[in-house]
Amino acid sequence: MKAGESVLHITLSETSEELESVAHSHGWSLDGIDLFEFSSTEEVLGDEYEQSILHPWEAELGDTIKLIQQRVDKLQPRRLVFDSLSEMRLLAQDPLRYRRQVLALKQYFAGRDITVLLVDDLTASSGERDNHLHSLCHGVITLERLTLDFGAARRRLQVQKLRGVDFVAGFHDFTIRRGGLEVYPRLIAATHHVPFRAEPVPSGVKELDDLLVGGPLRGTSTLVTGPAGSGKTTVTLAYLAAACARGEKCTIYEFDERIATLISRADSMGMELSRHVSSGQLIIQQIDPAEISPGEFAWRVRTEVEERGSTMIVVDSLNGYMAAMPQEQQLILQMHELLSYLSQLGVVTFLINPQHGLVGSMSTNLNISYVADSVILIRFFEAQGRLRKAISVLKHRTGAHEDAIRELRIDSRGIRVGAPLVDFRGVLTGTPEYFGANLPLMEERKRGD
Repeated sequence: MKAGESVLHITLSETSEELESVAHSHGWSLDGIDLFEFSSTEEVLGDEYEQSILHPWEAELGDTIKLIQQRVDKLQPRRLVFDSLSEMRLLAQDPLRYRRQVLALKQYFAGRDITVLLVDDLTASSGERDNHLHSLCHGVITLERLTLDFGAARRRLQVQKLRGVDFVAGFHDFTIRRGGLEVYPRLIAATHHVPFRAEPVPSGVKELDDLLVGGPLRGTSTLVTGPAGSGKTTVTLAYLAAACARGEKCTIYEFDERIATLISRADSMGMELSRHVSSGQLIIQQIDPAEISPGEFAWRVRTEVEERGSTMIVVDSLNGYMAAMPQEQQLILQMHELLSYLSQLGVVTFLINPQHGLVGSMSTNLNISYVADSVILIRFFEAQGRLRKAISVLKHRTGAHEDAIRELRIDSRGIRVGAPLVDFRGVLTGTPEYFGANLPLMEERKRGD
């Protein structure tokens, strides 16, 4: 319609009033579209039509095809929608006759400059796809609706064939919103690349930056892992606040914590997230894992990077992301593709990975450490009758890193990283133990100290 072409919509399954109602719900107008409606078989046959030689279904199908051809010859449309073939299948009853009629329709439209869109469903053959029909068409697009145990239903589409045209294979998530469909094409990292300088991204905390010899490099991903309450998000926010202060644009995808709580907590430590949000340097998106598909999440990340120019992405946390995609194997593959995409665009990515348990042996639902370029581990340990935190770097793929274990302290003035804990053992067992006596540990600071 926007191109000024004539459109004919042939409907055997819905009335014109139903189509108008659906269009109105999306803010569309059907003005200019010719609606040809078969509301009943009586409309096809006519009230006076009687015969006894042919089966009724043979006459119904034949007259239906005849009326369609007459309407097409009269209007000469450039675009035609036939909704739906399942009704024609019911009229034909016999599979062989149905396929002959579909082939005849194809040959009829082939001689005319008409683009035809055939709508079908999976009611035939116990829900199996009609492979014969697929072989007759130039292109086949299938749409699926998946119902999960909890949360919104997921929709996805797949281009199964499109003769003479290259297309992105596989499933693509989509949603139905007011105004139409929003399709989220499957991410292919290999098709995206921009030149960038692989320089360190500091946090502003010297001792913390020393752990990674200056900080993570641009185009790398860092996994920050540890038990609940150990300071994973706070350590990540130190890098993010420093990037915002340098004038970079950053984005946080918050699956777990409320945005107001996150901002209030960061502001109390002097990170000034509220100021960065107000200035537009920082965008924080609250993500509901029950309502978003992995494809839509990847599309949101792409939009922030390509349209807004975000140079740092934070995912808090992987547990929430995993809830959005119950199939763990597919989750790891999709996360690998997303991280590869961000890496090739020079984006610094932080993944926060909570571990189960507070003390003792720790575990996680997701083994994703091999995907990340760097891994920062935070653990609790007990010393002098107090529960303290230790931070270390387990992996830094892009270069050297400090192998020392340091004390981590978080107070109202921000983050402090102490000297290496030389009298510290058992960190890899999950129960770190500090037995030193000569080196004093850090105490909490107050604002103004």
